Amino acid sequence: MELQSLIYLFVGISFAVYIGIALWAKAGSTKDFYVAGGGVHPVANGMATAADWMSAASFISLAGIIAFKGSDGGAYLMGWTGGYVLLAMLLAPYLRKFGKFTVPDFVGDRYYSNVARTVAVVAVIFVSFTYVAGQMRGVGIVFSRFLQVDVNTGVVIGMAIVFFYSVLGGMKGITYTQVAQYVVMIFAYMIPAIFLSLQVTDTFLPQLGVFGTTVFEFHDGVKAIPEGTYLLHALDSAVTDLGFKAYTEPGNLWNMFMLTTALMLGTAGLPHVIVRFFTVPTVQDARISAGWALVFIAIMYTTISAVSAFSRLNLIKNVQNVEYSAFVNGELKHADGTPNNGNWFKTWENGGLIAWTDRNGDGKIQYAPGAAFDGAKGKPSFDGEKVGEHGERVTTNGKPAANTGKIENELYVDRDIMVLANPEIANLPNWVIAFIAAGGLAAALSTAAGLLLVIASAISHDLMGQVIFRDPETGKSKLTEKSELMWARVSAVVAICIAGYLGINPPGFVAQVVAFAFGLAAAAFFPTIILGVFDKRMNKEGAIAGILTGLIFTFGYIIYFVFLGGNPEDYFLGIHPTGIGTIGTVLHLIVALVVSRMTPEPPQHIQDLVESIRLPNNAGEAHDH
Repeated sequence: MELQSLIYLFVGISFAVYIGIALWAKAGSTKDFYVAGGGVHPVANGMATAADWMSAASFISLAGIIAFKGSDGGAYLMGWTGGYVLLAMLLAPYLRKFGKFTVPDFVGDRYYSNVARTVAVVAVIFVSFTYVAGQMRGVGIVFSRFLQVDVNTGVVIGMAIVFFYSVLGGMKGITYTQVAQYVVMIFAYMIPAIFLSLQVTDTFLPQLGVFGTTVFEFHDGVKAIPEGTYLLHALDSAVTDLGFKAYTEPGNLWNMFMLTTALMLGTAGLPHVIVRFFTVPTVQDARISAGWALVFIAIMYTTISAVSAFSRLNLIKNVQNVEYSAFVNGELKHADGTPNNGNWFKTWENGGLIAWTDRNGDGKIQYAPGAAFDGAKGKPSFDGEKVGEHGERVTTNGKPAANTGKIENELYVDRDIMVLANPEIANLPNWVIAFIAAGGLAAALSTAAGLLLVIASAISHDLMGQVIFRDPETGKSKLTEKSELMWARVSAVVAICIAGYLGINPPGFVAQVVAFAFGLAAAAFFPTIILGVFDKRMNKEGAIAGILTGLIFTFGYIIYFVFLGGNPEDYFLGIHPTGIGTIGTVLHLIVALVVSRMTPEPPQHIQDLVESIRLPNNAGEAHDH
């Protein structure tokens, strides 16, 4: 069967399953909508948590980051996995025992203040919208390639799918949909990885293949790299020949540390992951669920570094010094004489995610450091549908040759396409390429749905139910369960529309946008949550001051340096915006501790509550009011 038909078949079947599950698991109460009724099996919840946590950034973008950054990209692997362990061991069981659906609910009750609750709602919305922008962008990228539509149309289609099963099914529908999405996602990632490991190295297991030797000779544009070279040595040799820094050479260790720390602390403060621990019956089940999720996450995360290395090597091997016209006309041959599928280049070029400009006039592709195109972030600006003399799409901002005597870069590759394009670059079977399309969509949609539900819950349950419509005499919401569920669904619709806009106008590539979200989560939530569990003296004044300090500082720093043209030379202590959440977290912690010690201590019943949270018994069900 031809590739496009297989893609439609695989994606269509997976979507039918997701929608079917949403209809089967339709939420009939606020408890179903917020925490799936609290009765999900720990293993199923572990799968759903893994799917929720392994977003488009993990599936689509992370291997691309490491492929281009080399060892520096390891900060994302260490930060996200370390953060999940921190969350599972240090926070999740205690929050589950506290018995509230949402982070703002915990903040509002633990700090006995609706002001604190409202501040937490605002922080949740900031973090979740920043995060979901990356997911919707990922959806658009997948659709743009595999369904032959532009990125913006892809985002709109993704909005429609997420709308259906998140608004209808709530957390109950999302949980069981995410179980199915995890299965699709892990097979879609591992099968191409095994194929690539066999094609590039002497072993079938990708986790070992990254330490194996190459099974072919290739030319990097400067010299031949012989067969039998260790994969990482081959990569180091190839990229340094082309003028890049060595693949395994670390860069700025200070920024790597700050980014890793921000991602760890941010993971522990992510509201859409925390809420997953309320969907199981007991605290013990929450702990078991966390363990299973770590196993399911590890399967992919131990494979990502291998896929990154395979991707970079395949890119150099298949594009360097290749004549563009032959490349897109399907005239190329592999070393063994078999056809080299060059159509992938033209397909991604049509989607605007890869581009070539002939800077030296030789008709061949040269890949090297530096931007091939002028303008923001070196992205190409296409001149409508005009085609150049070699068949390439004409751009209006291609750089002229500088005649430096070195290889000058002529190639733009959006790093978010590396995982999706790599099976095509490697000429893998069509069914493998179709499968990875379904997996990429599963990754982006699973996290987008979880985030949108968090936003809806924060608005309907915490803001509407616990602040705006709160009965001052009883302290309970005046909303009926039916009206609160209506508000939750309306909030989800509004959130989806805003998320779609952010997906169409993203502030960066997928994993970078997600890194900003993690930094905001770290600075806004981590100290207040951890002190709320382990510090009886922590009070509402400290929590409010801490959350506002961390959120405003981190958000302001990102906005100034990323969007308002701030000079990188003015970075605070040289810290890149993706890692500034670490400083925001420290400021939050200091301000919260100082202010709490200068203001009255919490009421005795709150101090007793903190003591009870840490005891390993009497863990009741999660409750909504």
